[in-house]
Order: sequence, then C-alpha cells, then structure tokens
Amino acid sequence: MSFDAWIGREQRAKDRLGDALAARWLATFDRPRPRPAIMPQGIHFALCTPEAPTAALGEDGHPARDDSPDSFLPPFPMPRRMWASSKIAFHAPIAIGAVIERVSRVASISEKEGSTGPLAFVDVEHTTKANGTIAVIETQTLVYREPAAPDAPLSPPPPGGGVFDPAGWDAHRTLTPDPRLLFRYSALTFNTHRIHYDAPYAEEVERYRGLVVHGPLTASLLLQLAARELGENRLRTFQFRGLSPAIAGEPLHLVMKKSTDGYELAAFAADGRQVTAASAGL
Repeated sequence: MSFDAWIGREQRAKDRLGDALAARWLATFDRPRPRPAIMPQGIHFALCTPEAPTAALGEDGHPARDDSPDSFLPPFPMPRRMWASSKIAFHAPIAIGAVIERVSRVASISEKEGSTGPLAFVDVEHTTKANGTIAVIETQTLVYREPAAPDAPLSPPPPGGGVFDPAGWDAHRTLTPDPRLLFRYSALTFNTHRIHYDAPYAEEVERYRGLVVHGPLTASLLLQLAARELGENRLRTFQFRGLSPAIAGEPLHLVMKKSTDGYELAAFAADGRQVTAASAGL
C-alpha cells in the first residue's frame, strides 16, 4: 500500500497556556514561577496535546490509525511507534496566558529495511503560534517498527560495569527519573503510550527492561540544563535524537559543552551507555 496520500495532511489545534497548566509544568520540574511570566523552553511539548477519545486508542495507548481521510498519520502495519528525534527552532518565548494555535503537517514518509525488520519514518512539521506570533517550529520524526518477539531480550541490556565519566563536559547534572515524574509528564502532555506507566505492558509486550523515560522529557531536562548555564529562553535552535531507552528508577547523567558551532548536549546512563544526543545554538 502506498502512503503518499498522507503527505501534506494537516491537523490544527488550539490551546491556552493558562495559570493551571503553567503551575503543573513548573511543579513537575520543581521550578518556581518565572518573573516576568515567561515560561521556559520546552513548555510547547505540553501544548495542543492529542485529544483522541479513549475509545479511539490502540492497544499501545496511541490514537489508532486507519486509511480514512480523517486519519492524520498513515496506518502502517508496524504497530510500535517511537519519537525518534526532533529539530526545533525557537522564534519567540511563550508567556503564561498566551492563546496557542498549532498547525501540524505530514512533511515526508519513508520506509526501509532495518536490522530488526521493516521501518517506517514520518516527519511531522509543527508550527506553534502564541498570541498570533510564531513561537516554535519543530520537525518531529516518528518511527514505526514491527512488534517485539515474546522472547526478545529486554532493552536496553542490564547496566554494565562501566561508569559514566563527566570529564570533558562543561556542565553536568545527575537525576533519577522515577515513575512519579513519568506519570506527571504523561499527564502534562496527555501521552497515553503505555510504555511510560504500565510496567507489565512495557516489559511483556514491548520488551523494555522497565518503564521508559519519554524522549521529550529527557529533551526538556537538557533544555533546563542549557538554561541553567546560559539563561532562560536563550536558545534559538535545539535538536535531539534518541539512541537508547532511559529506564525509570535509574540515574541519568545530563551534560553539555561548547562546540565549534554552538553547544553539544547529551544524556547518559550510569554505566556510560548514551541515551540521547543533542545540539543547540544561540
């Protein structure tokens, strides 16, 4: 089946960054209310979130897909969906109280054969406006994969004997994302993907070693590290790519250093396994 008909499809959403949402986002990250009332970068992940009815969700918790004209994303036969990467341009900060409009467009679709079977990639361009002004433009890459075999080894492998060494990085923060943080972030982003809150499903069906930390949650933590070092709302560009799952309850090392054309950021597990690669520019 060809999925070319999905290229160019658009989805529009409206929202408002009210005091309650801002307070919940700030509480999730143990952040004080900003003065003036301009929210930190990363808040856009919690705006214009999916609103599919519960009855329209698939087994994994994502909105089900079909071949109807109303289906925004194509109905690939591969059921597993992951947020692979994002490229983000920050055009203007978003203030508490702002009226939000987002236009999402399917920019490209590609399929290829991977080491574990067929893969499908979808690039979705999100343009977010706050009070009529473009605030964020993000190109999000989704990847779809075959179901995991019931006897597949759990991913990622158990922690090895290595130890992450922050030498060579200019900034370093360590924290342990636990199920409470994952639950709150799922609630903020209205993300019902079961790998983030349903441990039996994550382990038995998708064959992860535990609850999986959201990719944009790790990205948000890296954005906060950049803000700590450079100041709030300083970044003009930010991109991140998931390399390996981060597991709830295990330490996560967030690091940053100056690079030749901006800043390099990353997240590592305690044994040195890299979880996320990222870069940013002013």
